[in-house]
Amino acid sequence: MALSPGTKLGPYEIVSPLGAGGMGEVYRARDTRLGRDVALKILPKEMSADATRKQRFEREAKTISGLNHPNICTLHDVGSLNDVDYLVMEYMEGETLAKRLEKGPLPLEQVLKYGAQIADALDRAHRAGIVHRDLKPGNIMLTSSGAKLLDFGLAKPVEALSSGLTLTAAAAHPSPVTQEGMVVGTFQYMSPEQVEGKEVDGRSDVFSLGTVLYEMVTGKRAFEGKSQLSVASTILEKEPAPVSTVKPFTPPALDHAIRKCLEKIPDERWQSASDLASELMWITESGSHAGVPAPVVTRRKKREGLAWAVAAACAVALLGMVTAYVRLAGIRPPVLISSLLPPPGARLALIGAHSGAPQISPDGRTVALVAVGAQGVSALWLRPVDSSSARLLPGTEGADTPFWSADGLSLGFFADGKLDC
Repeated sequence: MALSPGTKLGPYEIVSPLGAGGMGEVYRARDTRLGRDVALKILPKEMSADATRKQRFEREAKTISGLNHPNICTLHDVGSLNDVDYLVMEYMEGETLAKRLEKGPLPLEQVLKYGAQIADALDRAHRAGIVHRDLKPGNIMLTSSGAKLLDFGLAKPVEALSSGLTLTAAAAHPSPVTQEGMVVGTFQYMSPEQVEGKEVDGRSDVFSLGTVLYEMVTGKRAFEGKSQLSVASTILEKEPAPVSTVKPFTPPALDHAIRKCLEKIPDERWQSASDLASELMWITESGSHAGVPAPVVTRRKKREGLAWAVAAACAVALLGMVTAYVRLAGIRPPVLISSLLPPPGARLALIGAHSGAPQISPDGRTVALVAVGAQGVSALWLRPVDSSSARLLPGTEGADTPFWSADGLSLGFFADGKLDC
């Protein structure tokens, strides 16, 4: 049943349609009493006679009304008129995450910001004994104030945790709406236990959020297939490609956070949405998402003269950096070698497909450089600044663009477009 503009449901006047789904239609409406725009969600007449759907609709009203969180859509009112049941929710300017993802992956800062907000909203719901069970990009609204979690139409109350009761042991009470064995949700974002029709708890939402974060970072779904059966099989049996292989510049900490969300066994995931929210905020605040240099890629034809000119410039810059460091540190400077020659039988890779300017360690004592051997394969070499000889780092074949960690204990690089260390 489509409502035309001007139709009234009590004090609410329909302005325009916003969308429709399996659980109802959503309209932009005007609250004539308070003079504000609202989002009005109705259950069509032909569905009102369905006791199961109506019970789920009523449960959504009770669920949302009990949740008060800045990242959860606010429920203003609930009503019924001429056998039409409806919810009145806050109207939000923005777009769904699903719509935003049509343009491609999100910037890393937005992934961390929205991810932490959604996780915090889920934690609030879980603490109220509610599992969302249908977390997906279409149920997340991006607004000027941040992310908003929508549509608890498939949410299922679970037994609240008491002291001494583990999350694993907190089983939901059987419900006539969703009995054990019934699959409810959207397949691509389901947890393994949802696919198998088992009872779920908050860790199922954590898995679903992991699939959403994966898509936000990569622009690709974590689990895909040509049919619901093939998607379900993938969720149960296969691992998605690591985020870092799809997006090489992804911080290792975020890659780890997402992989932990997507563990097949609930006990191996983050045990609460709060844990995940804290991890995402830590990545943001610690700066672990920043400082990874972009790989140097150039297609210009190699010119021997240009390469040596760049090498000379690097040597001068290197000498200046080391001199400044030792003066500021007030330490006795080591013997400095002013030339930067390639290892025997190799050439410095300063331009081209495998390249990278030499990188001095934070303590000013070691230089990492990229050199190409006789077989045409690049690798990393380390050379103390007080020595003229360098040593090859095993396992760095094909490496380019080296960079040191802040503490100087690790050396990262790129190989075949992938981040390694």
